Amino acid sequence: MSDVFFIIATILLIGQMLITLQVIGNARYALKKSEKVRDWYRPSAIIIVPCKGLDAAFEQNILSFFHQEYQPYRLWFAVEDTSDPAYAQLNQIIGRYSPQSSAQEIQVFVAGKTTGCSQKLHNILFCYRQIPAEVEILVFADSDACADNDWLSHIVYPFHSGKKGAASGYRWFVPKINNSATLALSCINAVVGQVLGNTRFNQAWGGSMAIPASTFQELGLEAIWSRSISDDLTLSSAVRQTGKKMIYVPSCMVASYEMTTWPKLFEFVRRQFLITRVYAIRTWLFGLFSIIFSVGGLWLMIGTAVFARHIQDKNATFFTVAAAVIFAAQFIRAVIRQRMICHLLEKDKKAMRAAVWADILLFWVWGIILLIGIVSSAFGKTICWRGIRYRMNSPLDVVVEQ
Repeated sequence: MSDVFFIIATILLIGQMLITLQVIGNARYALKKSEKVRDWYRPSAIIIVPCKGLDAAFEQNILSFFHQEYQPYRLWFAVEDTSDPAYAQLNQIIGRYSPQSSAQEIQVFVAGKTTGCSQKLHNILFCYRQIPAEVEILVFADSDACADNDWLSHIVYPFHSGKKGAASGYRWFVPKINNSATLALSCINAVVGQVLGNTRFNQAWGGSMAIPASTFQELGLEAIWSRSISDDLTLSSAVRQTGKKMIYVPSCMVASYEMTTWPKLFEFVRRQFLITRVYAIRTWLFGLFSIIFSVGGLWLMIGTAVFARHIQDKNATFFTVAAAVIFAAQFIRAVIRQRMICHLLEKDKKAMRAAVWADILLFWVWGIILLIGIVSSAFGKTICWRGIRYRMNSPLDVVVEQ
């Protein structure tokens, strides 16, 4: 038995070191790319922001898209109905701030209710069908994202050389209050954020995402999105299936100012991974395996080391060292990802202080919560997203239940 656990411990050690090296490489890539200035490539672009309800920092988020250091670009918002509180708020913001905006055009569209896709995609497609022919780059953002002034410059830059894939940033949850659930949300999201880099495994995130209009048409995304829940996973899949590249742009990391509770946190985590299971099963399986490998491996080695010392096993010292190294590797990854985000979102460094320490000191707790969330997403087909229930029978068979 001792020899079997010796082999398992060796595999765990090697695996954890390889993961740590990958995280270090991703962080270096992010920091290097974030230093670049992208101020010369200016294709005609449009930012489409679907809205439903009012997010925690709604006005601040919306205004961040008003003041992009970029010309020319259009800024379009879309809501389901005029009764949505976002509709009145958007019009108030536009009335007050549009004269100071760098956007050449700002509009709010009313898309109506969806029938066969998510309300978010229905809103986006309503705008897409009215885009002028001269628009070259389609840029998508979420109303819970707050972008830097150079965000648009960076998200379109990968297409300057004629590349026809897609580009994406990601979001980082910045706590508005430092309760335990909000800190857990930020830390769990950080674990996902650390895997993005200069790799072929990148997934787009719909709240900070861009694609050339010609590529959007070539991939047939209008037809795909009209029957889908997910914007980003379907886009990522379509891009890869045609041999194109999904490009991660670290400078397009956006802050998402949030506060949550434990029930809402578990609902969010389950929803995110359930959508991933339906639309990107390989990514879901990779995430499940990775978290089992990290969380299970850590506690297996700790338990093995304690038991081996108790029975005075010949490999007791090795098991103890293995447990310590695995713990240290996960601690180092937490430090690296938090140092990275403090550089990418330097303006929010103070607001993230509690979340930074929560991740570094309690990474072993958040891993367990993340594991519970992924496992819970293995069951069921129904999600509730911004007050609307959807049943996902298959990636292109979505039933809007209410």
